[in-house]
Amino acid sequence: MNAPTNISAQTQNRKADHIRICLEEDVQSHQITNGLERYRFTHSCLPELNHDDIDISTAFLGKHLGAPLLISSMTGGTEQAAILNQRLAQVAQHYKIAMGVGSQRVAVEKPQVADTFAVRKYAPDVLLFANLGAVQLNYKYGLDECLRVVDILEADALILHINPLQECIQPKGDTNFRGLLDKISTLCSKLPVPVIAKEVGNGISAAIANKLIAAGVAAIDVAGAGGTSWAKVESERAENPLQRRLGKTFADWGLPTAECITTIRAIAPNVPLIASGGLRHGLDVAAAIALGADIAGLAMPFLQAAAISETAVAELAEVLIAEITTVLFCTGNATLYQLKHSGSLQRIE
Repeated sequence: MNAPTNISAQTQNRKADHIRICLEEDVQSHQITNGLERYRFTHSCLPELNHDDIDISTAFLGKHLGAPLLISSMTGGTEQAAILNQRLAQVAQHYKIAMGVGSQRVAVEKPQVADTFAVRKYAPDVLLFANLGAVQLNYKYGLDECLRVVDILEADALILHINPLQECIQPKGDTNFRGLLDKISTLCSKLPVPVIAKEVGNGISAAIANKLIAAGVAAIDVAGAGGTSWAKVESERAENPLQRRLGKTFADWGLPTAECITTIRAIAPNVPLIASGGLRHGLDVAAAIALGADIAGLAMPFLQAAAISETAVAELAEVLIAEITTVLFCTGNATLYQLKHSGSLQRIE
């Protein structure tokens, strides 16, 4: 499928805008939080553990991870993005954590930028996620395009990101979501790798998660509200006062991450579940896992670190791992499985 050159240029410019805005502007939610502040771990002053024996490794979609962490989907398609992705991938490889890339639509439209996403050479053993917008299935994308982006990454799974609010505000957004669930179902039945359904910061409800699981989606990334607001991001890119107003009005729209985790886990106890959306440190990660998530994704902290250096990314990974390990130690749990089933996390009334 060959897209007109002007469309691919617009997509590439949008990718560059997104990086700049996220790094330079205040695009965080302020009125809505990730919901994790409503919970508190019960401290154990006598953990009866040797700190050195704590194991935070896990498995997700059949692949071993050294820690329950995902470098969430962020970028690709520009020269700067290639540098960021390389730094992120090399750290992901070192610590054996999962990584996703940003939407690869630009690589379909402009194949010469595909290499900005192709990080497998830096991360041969990492659980790696390709990424396309689900709505593109209503805009002439199909199995061939999905296979292409999976092949570019040599990916273990494909993320389909679902972003109706962002498309409403984004200049020239794609807003035809009619009949999308059936197309997702068809794709899940034909694609040779698992499909992960992901929001972009407004959350997935239990009702929608149930439909996606029935359609054949292998995992859910809740991507709840409380972190980066893509309504705010697109407001910064607005081409007219209407778009700017929409972005500001809906800056704090969505379901908090904690609510997404608990409600989805209540109706789907076994679905592989990723917590993301406003997670900023290892205490958030541990709380999300105690609520029922399997791994946790962070984007903004990794983007900020990658913009500095590979060393900064590695230092962030070290801190996150230390914070998660400290939670386990101070709650008397030696493994993530024990943490999940310990009852250590209590809702604050």
